[in-house]
Amino acid sequence: MNKDALITFFKIRLTIVVMILGVGSIFSRAQSESEQSVRVDEKISITVIYDNYQINPDLTPSWGFSCVIKKPQNNILFDTGGNSSILLDNMQKMAIAASEIDLVVISHIHGDHLGGLNGFLKENNKVKVYIPSSFPNSVREEIKSCGAEYHQVNGSMQICENIYTTGELGIRVKEQSLILDTNKGLVIVTGCAHPGIMEIIKESQQILTDRMIYLVMGGFHLSGVSNLKLADIVKEFRNSSVQKVAPSHCSGDRCRKLFKNEYQADFIESGVDKIFKF
Repeated sequence: MNKDALITFFKIRLTIVVMILGVGSIFSRAQSESEQSVRVDEKISITVIYDNYQINPDLTPSWGFSCVIKKPQNNILFDTGGNSSILLDNMQKMAIAASEIDLVVISHIHGDHLGGLNGFLKENNKVKVYIPSSFPNSVREEIKSCGAEYHQVNGSMQICENIYTTGELGIRVKEQSLILDTNKGLVIVTGCAHPGIMEIIKESQQILTDRMIYLVMGGFHLSGVSNLKLADIVKEFRNSSVQKVAPSHCSGDRCRKLFKNEYQADFIESGVDKIFKF
């Protein structure tokens, strides 16, 4: 092969390679845009089914927390309150069947979040239960005895599409919270926030770094703190660009009042039968 033919040959090869890379780049961008559209278009709702605060007087309030997260692909029960009879009765009145639940996530070991699990699993054991890895073996045995599966959570991980756990946080009481990547931004759902509500927010921002926080809801564990500390926490929320807040359960009346004064229309009254849609 002469010199000119050799140059022509390599030019053709180079053109082919560039074309292949270009197609790959286009495909990659299209795939990324497709994945983005899944997040943006997907409808997610959260319904509070167990709380000591009450929205609907026809439902039973009780100390503890539980909510149902509904997605097109699956439904998640986050915490189970302290009493399975109250949990299941509220669900029935709200037309939420136990059989609709695909996954269960338990935030921490305390009975007002774990107490309803056994009764729920007797109604539906076709679920996988995500528990902090620090849970005692007795909880694992109880889940297995009901015929359900469990998954131990240590670090942060994706549970299903657009739903993440912070992983175990805290020292004295280890707890996981959920992060929902919705079309409005991140939604953080806490059980009791024993590790500290601001620590949970900061961890969530580390897990999904490119997303703003639209809503923080659930138990903030602030009923026993001073007004000065509460004011500092409210200020930290604002500095973290949290758009809306819905404290309930163990947050305390003073906490709710301070957040309401600060957030005004962006404060959301939460309790049993509150429904959030994204």
